[in-house]
Amino acid sequence: MSEFLQSDDFKSIVLNNTPLIDVRAPIEFEKGAFSNTANLALMNDEERHLIGIEYKKKGNKEALRLGHSLVKGDVKVNRVNAWLNYISLHPDTLLYCFRGGQRSKISQEWIKESGKDIVRLKGGYKAFRSYLIQEIEDSIKHFKPIIIGGRTGSGKTILLQNIQNSIDLEALANHRGSSFGRQTSPQPSQINFENALAYDLIQKLDRGFDRLFFEDEGKYVGSIYIPKEFASYLSDAPIIILETPDEQRVSITFEEYIVRAQQNYKEAFGKTFLQEWIDDIQGAMKRIQKRLGLERYKIVCDLFENAIKEQRKNNSLELYKVWVSYLLYEYYDPMYDYQIKKNASRILFRGNAKEVISYIQRDL
Repeated sequence: MSEFLQSDDFKSIVLNNTPLIDVRAPIEFEKGAFSNTANLALMNDEERHLIGIEYKKKGNKEALRLGHSLVKGDVKVNRVNAWLNYISLHPDTLLYCFRGGQRSKISQEWIKESGKDIVRLKGGYKAFRSYLIQEIEDSIKHFKPIIIGGRTGSGKTILLQNIQNSIDLEALANHRGSSFGRQTSPQPSQINFENALAYDLIQKLDRGFDRLFFEDEGKYVGSIYIPKEFASYLSDAPIIILETPDEQRVSITFEEYIVRAQQNYKEAFGKTFLQEWIDDIQGAMKRIQKRLGLERYKIVCDLFENAIKEQRKNNSLELYKVWVSYLLYEYYDPMYDYQIKKNASRILFRGNAKEVISYIQRDL
């Protein structure tokens, strides 16, 4: 095997979820990387910064000389060992830097000197990233989208998880898609969201699906925006409306936004979890104050305060159901009903979860 063997079989990497080693500096990795990737840098951020200055002042030869002087001895041994350990756990792993140039080539050479072979990505991060973006743009030629709509709390996400040819944009964006949808862990970078979306699309289309199902989203999922042409394509798609009884909608919303959310906050923040959760909910209510109007905003705040007092006094969450009900009926339902009325011509079918699944299996 050649020590400089390269591959640009990006589709194979996606379909096989091939592990990758990213040898770029952490600051580069944080801006965006690929699924199933470990950041095992050739140079840390400070070393990269110093070498960059040297490159601008004296050119590539002197920058390379400085790089070898900074990454030597135990530093070099530790970094090579990190690569070797990862390769031993993932023998099919590939290697990349930004453009597939010096950094990945040097890393590849050092790994070879240690008795292991590894292939590096031709064109590096930049080429693979370009491939994924192009795949998102091209994907709209190869499938017909169908939107799962319905009022807030109707269980659209739950339904979507039971449809194998679906793409869960909220899961990819790590956000529940509403004003109260923030998770305890941060959303991915915009780049990472797009990369993950491309992976999902490529894998689903390779399975031969000519229809893909999505939840009814706007242009944004939290702070993440759906790529413009892709979002536009979805905005014209036919809609299936999931109809769920109000009592069940309250129960689903209560379970997700109160019970599970508080448990997640407890795992993330420990003893201060309740106040952290309260602060976030109050911040979300503040953000929708203008749309709620002064009177409804006061009511929703009072209902929330009553629920907090009940939880602290009796360790009961029951009063949050009153708060949830008010938000659903007085805020979310009127907005959604208005939007769905505007898009009535796009509606294919209405029904409960069982009826929707039956319709999909029978008629689509």
